[in-house]
Amino acid sequence: MDEALLLDNQLCFPLYACARRVVGKYTPFLKPLNLTYTQYIVFLVLWEQKTASVRELCRRLYLDSGTLTPVLKKMESEGYLTRERSAEDERVVTVSLTEAGLAMKEKARDIPMKVGACLKLGEEEAKMLYMLLYQVLKETED
Repeated sequence: MDEALLLDNQLCFPLYACARRVVGKYTPFLKPLNLTYTQYIVFLVLWEQKTASVRELCRRLYLDSGTLTPVLKKMESEGYLTRERSAEDERVVTVSLTEAGLAMKEKARDIPMKVGACLKLGEEEAKMLYMLLYQVLKETED
């Protein structure tokens, strides 16, 4: 058997499986708010910055515009944000939170703590994992 092709020897597999499980931990907390995980992470960026270009959101969330645009359209149709083309450069689309989008922050305030309670990592382990994951992201940038 070729050792390189064993599932247990693939770094990508535990990353993939772990990501799916951790993202799944958000579902019981996001579902009552009628949010998907992707909508939630868009909110996280916009709660921090208030406005951002689609390009900036794609960069921050490691998503392509083909994935993000339908999410933004849905969030806009639900009244959480607005999308506007820049007057200076029509290729640039700016996304801004509405009052409803800002109000969602209060409803979602406890989600990080609730999800954190589901994960059985100590503070140091969590910090190390966070650092390693961002190191991998940085080293695999296009």
